[in-house]
Amino acid sequence: MTIHGEAAAVRPLTLAWVSRQLDVGERIVGTEALRGGATAEMRRLTIGGRDGGTRELVLRSFVDPFYVERAEDSLNREAGALTLLPGTGVSAPGLVAVDPTARHCEYPSLLMTHVTGRTVLDDAGLEARVPLLARQLVAIHALRPAERPRTYETLTTADTVVVPEGADAGVWAAAIDVIRKPVPRYEGRFLHRDFHPGNVLFDVPSARPAGARITGVVDWAATSWGPADLDVAHCAVNLALLHGPAWGLRFPAAYEEAGGVLAAAAGERLYWQVRDGLASSEEVRPVARAWREAGRTDLTTRVVEERLDAYVTAVMDTLG
Repeated sequence: MTIHGEAAAVRPLTLAWVSRQLDVGERIVGTEALRGGATAEMRRLTIGGRDGGTRELVLRSFVDPFYVERAEDSLNREAGALTLLPGTGVSAPGLVAVDPTARHCEYPSLLMTHVTGRTVLDDAGLEARVPLLARQLVAIHALRPAERPRTYETLTTADTVVVPEGADAGVWAAAIDVIRKPVPRYEGRFLHRDFHPGNVLFDVPSARPAGARITGVVDWAATSWGPADLDVAHCAVNLALLHGPAWGLRFPAAYEEAGGVLAAAAGERLYWQVRDGLASSEEVRPVARAWREAGRTDLTTRVVEERLDAYVTAVMDTLG
């Protein structure tokens, strides 16, 4: 969804910074505020050239005080990933410029090229998109950067989990006990760390939804080094919340069918699946709001809570 006019205006210092990144004779001729992101303010900028042609860039700015405190690390990670990805076969925006400490802009910001395509969060055509998501994630995990990104972080603890209203207390207590255990050993992989349908762009032919193809992957601000299981678990829980628990349960198998390798032991798989499921309990409200802004008006906070409860319960039943 896009917004035109005053709501899409770029702040003066940021506007001047962006203008300095443009080619001679280019100028910003249009802006659109992009909705659906939970952590940053996003704008699509239309750039006009002297020959009358246009191109598009995307501006990410961290304006929320909570995220501003973490912006320097996030933007440096994203800048590093966008520098690494060209030529790898993983389609992503190209880095234009970054101001991680707001030295030049009102807020920490990153300017990147625009990737065609759109996010697709509807249920229609999901059967065809899930294998594409799995293959894309396998390709990301196959990357071997010369310099590894920072080791992954999991901020959720047994004490910070938010048990949904009406959930089976016994099931959730058992799930919380799972993440009290030591972290399983794992073989490190390059992780996107926030891979889910909201960060994947598709070209979907209107006449043939099953002919969808991925055009790019965005939001590399949490790029990390860690277990493939963690990225898979994160996408799985997002599929469960967007489309129902059954889709989340199906994703690990789709990843393996695409050539990906997960932990061999069921208990190790359970650990990562449960850990990311419980992490989602702390973000239900902002995630549900972002999805509603992106067009999924059916995903109220209560609906998302119920799906999360059902998913965690199913994971415990299936893998426990």
